[in-house]
Amino acid sequence: MTVFAVVVLLLTALFNLVSWPRFYPRIKNDPRARDENGRATVFLKVHLILIAIALVIAVLSIVAAIGLLVAGA
Repeated sequence: MTVFAVVVLLLTALFNLVSWPRFYPRIKNDPRARDENGRATVFLKVHLILIAIALVIAVLSIVAAIGLLVAGA
């Protein structure tokens, strides 16, 4: 079961590290990202928060996977 949990955690981390940052250029260049004064809109802020949360989850998944491997050794 530990091996399965480690694999799932590492796959989750890999998915979040590979997929979410790729959205940033598209979001940044979206016309909804800035208002007429050039200020960031809620659209941009919410998506940046989502990307940040996904990257934090990726790091926590890696830490948890390493913790499981160390505990199992």
